[in-house]
Amino acid sequence: MLSDMPILAIDLGTSGPKVALATSNGDILAWEFEPVRLHLLQGGGAEQSAVEWWEAIGVAARRLTSAAGVTRIAAVGVTAQWSGTVVVGDDDRPLTNAIIWMDSRGASDIHALVAGRPTIAGYGLTKLATWIRLTGGAPGLAGKDSLAHILYLRRAHPDIYRAAKVFLEPKDYINLRLTGRCAASFDSITLHWLTDNRSIDRIAYAPQLLALTGIERAKLPDVRRATDILGPLTVDAADHLGVEPGAPVAVGSPDIHSAAVGAGAVCDYDANLYVGTSSWLVCHVPFKRTDLLHNMASLPSAIPGKYLLTNEQECAGACLTFLRDNLLFADDDLATSRPDGFYVALNRMAEREAPGSGGLIFTPWLYGERTPVEDHTLRGGFHNVSLATTRAQMVRAVMEGVAYNMRWLRDAVRRFMRRSPGAIIMTGGGAQSDVWCQIFADVLGCPIDQAMHPLLANLRGAALIAAVAIGRQSFSRISTPVAATFHPRHEHRRTYDELFRAFVRIYRQNRAIYAQLNGRRHG
Repeated sequence: MLSDMPILAIDLGTSGPKVALATSNGDILAWEFEPVRLHLLQGGGAEQSAVEWWEAIGVAARRLTSAAGVTRIAAVGVTAQWSGTVVVGDDDRPLTNAIIWMDSRGASDIHALVAGRPTIAGYGLTKLATWIRLTGGAPGLAGKDSLAHILYLRRAHPDIYRAAKVFLEPKDYINLRLTGRCAASFDSITLHWLTDNRSIDRIAYAPQLLALTGIERAKLPDVRRATDILGPLTVDAADHLGVEPGAPVAVGSPDIHSAAVGAGAVCDYDANLYVGTSSWLVCHVPFKRTDLLHNMASLPSAIPGKYLLTNEQECAGACLTFLRDNLLFADDDLATSRPDGFYVALNRMAEREAPGSGGLIFTPWLYGERTPVEDHTLRGGFHNVSLATTRAQMVRAVMEGVAYNMRWLRDAVRRFMRRSPGAIIMTGGGAQSDVWCQIFADVLGCPIDQAMHPLLANLRGAALIAAVAIGRQSFSRISTPVAATFHPRHEHRRTYDELFRAFVRIYRQNRAIYAQLNGRRHG
């Protein structure tokens, strides 16, 4: 029977896809992961192979279904990294590598597009007013939104642009491979900045914005709710996944939105603090609002009729990866073998070190920043280093620096909502670390709920959205499974308050230098 069959959930992250079998309550029965490559290019490029994505999904899915002995599934739910662009040709296959959320090569195209007089924060006033009125936001000046990718392709690779049948977000490309049908969800299309979002239940492309950008409507997918059924799983796709064909495929939602659902942050003002490669602090809100100064807005949610306050910080867990691969165990003439249990060792070192890391401050802007400031020229570093600084202090300082950055964002979120968030549920790979959860609680000065199975929140969200789509679940019944709650230790408040103020001053006093060194004059 349908009620006995599991849901197949797919989460396409930057490091690779996770594929899981889940119940309609979001319980993960089993899951697999398969890595994919990331290509960082000169000039701010960041690409991945969409073909490699699809192959990796198949490898992980066949390994999963074979081990579980499962071939019949109730539905398929997909989530994926957001703000990416797959250029699809007439044969429904990619014409080139996918441009992903880290790519800033379209910054100059966005600056040219939004320019005008009088100017506010880098935007022409009339254009800015049009975007905010219709979409609730505006294209980011860092050039990392999907719209920027398309404009970059039109300028730098006009042959690819002309040959494009449709531009798709990563999630929507995977859905095309599953069903043979093109569609975007109300939430996945948002960062194209081409839709009229004023009526949350009737989102459609805005003729004014299509005309302003010069992007043809024919090269864009139709838009639908995340909880709609896109179509049945095709025979070819089912064979690729190792399951029977015909299961309904939900339209689904991008990673930020599905993570909030998977974390159980479905009530207004309850927040999902995600710490993976990147990080974010998002929550559902009952209003449409824009904070241009801090690059935040309430945009369409995976939950029909709701808005999600969305934001994103570029590097979180990526900072620990940088520490491991570029500083501690780089592949160079001084290379040493990486120990087993590397992250376990990091946690032990960080736990033994005193809060504040001896006054050492790490700034995590290794690939620029989006929120609460948008500036692709920012760069990270260790500050206040002395001859007495230890490796353990550097490890803990990286964790604390990511938390300072999140506190900076949390303060902007408070002002946006005109109140504090409710419960804060921490998910992502970083939430597997009890030490890091405690650091976040101490730095933010509020309780942090550590999600049960925090690494799987996106998968859980994809499964729950699919369960809603087939009528086996409702958003009002979704629970918040909490493994532990970490409370702030007030004896460390003074230390962290002082270091946080210094963290923000480092940005303010050095941003012009970063701009000079990394590509553009700071406006």
